Amino acid sequence: MILFLNGSPRKNGVTTSLLNIIADEARSAGAQVEWVDVNKLSIKPCIGCLKCRPDKKCILPRDDGHRMGELLESCSALVVGAPNYWGSMPGTLKILFERIVPVLEYYELYTWRLPRPRHKGKKAAIVTSSLSPFPYNLLPSQGGGALRTVRTILNTAGFDIREQINVPMTRDLAQIGERWLVRAKKLGREIGSW
Repeated sequence: MILFLNGSPRKNGVTTSLLNIIADEARSAGAQVEWVDVNKLSIKPCIGCLKCRPDKKCILPRDDGHRMGELLESCSALVVGAPNYWGSMPGTLKILFERIVPVLEYYELYTWRLPRPRHKGKKAAIVTSSLSPFPYNLLPSQGGGALRTVRTILNTAGFDIREQINVPMTRDLAQIGERWLVRAKKLGREIGSW
C-alpha cells in the first residue's frame, strides 16, 4: 500500500491537485493507495516526555497519531505533500511527524547508540509548491525549505527518496505548467511499480 500524506489545507490547492494526479496514475498502474488529509486528523501535540524512546510507543491517549503510525508501519511507500509555510511544512504535518517519532526511528535513551531507521529501503516522494517564482522557490525560506524539512525526517526514517517536486509561483491548478503535470503523471506511473 502506498500512503499519501496530504499536508495541504486547501482542497483544490496546487499541492493537493498534484498529489491527486500522482495517486490517480498510481491506481491506474495497479497500486493500492491510502489517502490521508492531515488537516482532518485529530492529533494531540507531542508533550516531549521521551517515554516513546525506551517504550517504543507514544504514551498519550490513543488518537489519530497512533493510527497514522500504524499506517506508516504497514505502507510499502510514502508520498508526502507539503506546501511551503514559512520555509517549512505546514504545522499540522509537523505535529504528525513529531508524534510518530518512534515509528520513524528507534534508539535507546541514554546510550551512545545512534538512531536506527525503521523504514530502510522503502521508497518515498515529496511534493511542494509556493507562490515564489523560479529560482526563488528553491530558497530555504521558500519551497526549498519545505523540501528540506520533510527530507530530513524521511532520511532519518530510512526512506529512499526517489522524487522531489517543487512547483514555483502557482495559485491554483490552472497555473501549473505542463512540465509539472507531466512530471506528476510520470511519478504516479513509477509509483505503481514500487
